[in-house]
Amino acid sequence: MGYLEKVFGLSAVLDPVSDHRAQPRIPTALVVKSALIMFWCRLGSLHALEMSARAKFWREWLGGAWCSADSMGRIAAGMQSDTLRRAMHSIYGRLKRNKVLLDLYGLGVAVLDGHETSASYRRCCTGCLQRTLHTAQGERIQFYHRNVTLLLLCRTPPGRPPIRLLLDLEPQRPAETEVATALRLLQRVLTHYPRAFDLVLADALYDVAPFLNFLSQHGKYALVVLKDERRNAYQDVAGLWPQMEPHRGQYRSRRCCWWDVAELTSWPEIEGSVRIVRSEETWTVKRQLTQQVEEQTAHWIWLTTLPVTRAGTASIVRLGHMRWDIENYGFNELVNGWHSNHVYRHREPAIECFLLLVFLAYNLFHAFLALNLKPQVRQGKTATFWVRLLCAEIHSHPPVCTSGSFP
Repeated sequence: MGYLEKVFGLSAVLDPVSDHRAQPRIPTALVVKSALIMFWCRLGSLHALEMSARAKFWREWLGGAWCSADSMGRIAAGMQSDTLRRAMHSIYGRLKRNKVLLDLYGLGVAVLDGHETSASYRRCCTGCLQRTLHTAQGERIQFYHRNVTLLLLCRTPPGRPPIRLLLDLEPQRPAETEVATALRLLQRVLTHYPRAFDLVLADALYDVAPFLNFLSQHGKYALVVLKDERRNAYQDVAGLWPQMEPHRGQYRSRRCCWWDVAELTSWPEIEGSVRIVRSEETWTVKRQLTQQVEEQTAHWIWLTTLPVTRAGTASIVRLGHMRWDIENYGFNELVNGWHSNHVYRHREPAIECFLLLVFLAYNLFHAFLALNLKPQVRQGKTATFWVRLLCAEIHSHPPVCTSGSFP
């Protein structure tokens, strides 16, 4: 917390966060700070956080009395998400001014993807999506929430681990496609982060003309997975591959054959030309059961609007594989480590605000690990180690049972 106050001025950043209460008795910043502690310590629920109310540092950190779990959920449901987004932008701006967010291969890179955060057969709200599932008990209606998230990939100075910043999210509305949600998210992000990234990585779902044209119109590039063999561009380039001599290359420990076809105009709906890169990758694995060495092969095809002058074939292949960072270091870590799939209060505004809070906590925590801890201190220690140190501080003064009840 001392690092966050010194570098980011965290209390000053969180003070403007507000909600819809006209005369709040409990400051909104107090709820935000409590939620950050909950996520940093991986407590997993508001009631688990409430059990730590006797910890020493609460008075110093909050500057006031701790509020109940019910109050936190109620206040979060009325919190203004735009004020949280401004706090996240302030953290990004400070890191950018400190010159610790460096480009990858000469490009600012962001990853875009959708993710389902929760599902239920019994509870729903105004923001829930619906689907009918065929089960052994018959057809059942399931209610779920889905969001589109944008993750910024950055290279840090030598000797520091890379930083990945969760920039923003947009809830998907009923009867709306994921691409439409993504375009609404990009419209807002490009307004507040106009120079944060030059290239957007996405999966095959975003291989559509509206998405590619939107980025081109805003001066950004796209790199998406190409799977649809019905595309004219795919069919044209598939006919060229047998006549082309592949380039030999390497991605990590894999031996690769690369085909790179640029200046394709076979897709009339696309404004301008596209470029298609194919990578055939071969590597060996040793089976644990039989101790036999087997050869594995994978084929990847990407469509991009990046010209050859901005990124070579090797850079396209590396960037294409980095699309998985939003799954491995984003969604998987948030769900399994940060309990982001827990519904702290089942109301549409509360769900969005708690997700923005876990994004803020994620960015601050990883900035602390990457930029504040010296390499000698980080060596041999995982992120879980530092989480347990935080939990030890939280639980250093547990509630004492007196007269058969907890105070």
